Amino acid sequence: LLESNGLRSQLCPGVCPGRRNASHWLAVHQHNETQASQEVIQRLQAGQRVAYVSDAGTPAISDPGARLAWQVQAAGFRVMPLPGASSVTALLSACGSFTADASGFVFVGFLPSKAAEREHAVQLLALDGRTQVLLEAPHRIEALATVLAALGDRMVTVGRELTKQFEEIATLPANTLSDWIHANPQRTRGEFALVVHAQTVVSDPIEVHDKMLKLLMQEVPLKTAVRLTAELTGESRNLLYDRALALKEENT
Repeated sequence: LLESNGLRSQLCPGVCPGRRNASHWLAVHQHNETQASQEVIQRLQAGQRVAYVSDAGTPAISDPGARLAWQVQAAGFRVMPLPGASSVTALLSACGSFTADASGFVFVGFLPSKAAEREHAVQLLALDGRTQVLLEAPHRIEALATVLAALGDRMVTVGRELTKQFEEIATLPANTLSDWIHANPQRTRGEFALVVHAQTVVSDPIEVHDKMLKLLMQEVPLKTAVRLTAELTGESRNLLYDRALALKEENT
C-alpha cells in the first residue's frame, strides 16, 4: 500500500484483470516500472491511495516492485507492506534444512530460461554449501529437474502448490527429482518452490575456490571473478588473485 489520503488506485504486475473501473488499474512490469512509478507518484501527490497487487509472487522479490518502492519513498510517501502467503518461508519451515547452522539461506529465485545459462547457474549453486531456495514455473519444472541432477545426492525439498488445496511436499536426492515428477502427471502442474539443502560434507576450500574462479573467469574479467569469489567465500582477495593468475597461466 503506497499511502497518501483520499481515493484509491490499484497496480498489478503484467496485464491487469478485467475490472469495471479500468481507469483505476495500472499495469507495472519490468519494462515500464520506472515510468509507471512516476505516474504512481503523481496519483499520490493528487491525494490518492495506491495498492500494488501481485497475483502470485511477492512484489520486489519474485515480481517487479523494488524500483517502485524506492521512488515512492524518495518522493516522501510511505510504503506499507501487506504480505500474503510466502512459498519461500513456507517451504523452509517444512523442509528440515538446518539453515541456522549453515549461515542462513540464499534466495535464488528463478534460474535462467536458456539451457546453457541455467547449467552454468547450477554449477555455481553447487559450489555454495548454504541452503538455497529456487522457484519454478510448471512448464519448466522438468528442465530444472534435469539440470539439478548434477547436484547428485544433495538433498532437495520440492513444494508444489504450497498453501493451496493440492499442496505436495517431498524431500529427496537431487538426482531423483526427475523420477519423482514423472511418477505422477499432476506433478507438472502448479507453481513450484525448491529448497536445495545445505551440504553436510565440507569440501576442500581450495578446490571450491578454484572451481568458482574457473567458472567465473569464463564469463567475467579476472578481477571481477576474484571480487565475486571473495564476496561469496570470505577468502582474502589477495590470495584469490594470486590463485586466479595461476589458474589462468595453467590454461594458456
